[in-house]
Amino acid sequence: MSVAPVELRLRTAPPTTRPNGWWGMLLLIATEATLFAVLLASYFYIRFESGPEWPPDGIEAPKLLLAVVMTVLLTASSVPMWWSLRSIRRGRRSGLVAGLLGSFLLGALFLLVQAAEYRDELDHFKPQTDAYGSMFFTITGLHAAHVAAGLLLVLWTSFHGARGSFSARRHTTVRATALYWHFMPVSWFAIFLVLYLTPRV
Repeated sequence: MSVAPVELRLRTAPPTTRPNGWWGMLLLIATEATLFAVLLASYFYIRFESGPEWPPDGIEAPKLLLAVVMTVLLTASSVPMWWSLRSIRRGRRSGLVAGLLGSFLLGALFLLVQAAEYRDELDHFKPQTDAYGSMFFTITGLHAAHVAAGLLLVLWTSFHGARGSFSARRHTTVRATALYWHFMPVSWFAIFLVLYLTPRV
């Protein structure tokens, strides 16, 4: 028995509404964005209460080179993530997996560069040095933890993508993963502006 054209389109066409999983991820991102906003606001409060010298106690402003490299890496990681979602919407599973692994690689490189930055910064100040040190390592460390969680999510999604668990019609997990991952460079850009650029103003 042949399938009617309308029924065939309903089976194969991508969903036009946003699923509950997407809204759930959006709610999680809103919560995490609020957390970062509060931390950055606390950073500004401590700065303006600490007097004209910032960073205090003779600490140099964070170096820009590695921070710029990290910003480029994390921003670039959104491109293969966008490609992976675009691919699965068209039913291309190979493009899905390749895009996810590309984002994973760039995200992992971001963490490696940040580890190198920490090694350098810890020679000059530590979280327990003063309030500035505490805020710097708390904010950047929390973001690194989010990136690490995102890497696990991307790896899990790529594993199931390679197994053929997603299709043009059914890929809510991919949509939620992409939404979370795109939040990483956005939140990092705010951190970059506040922690790395404003001390130079």
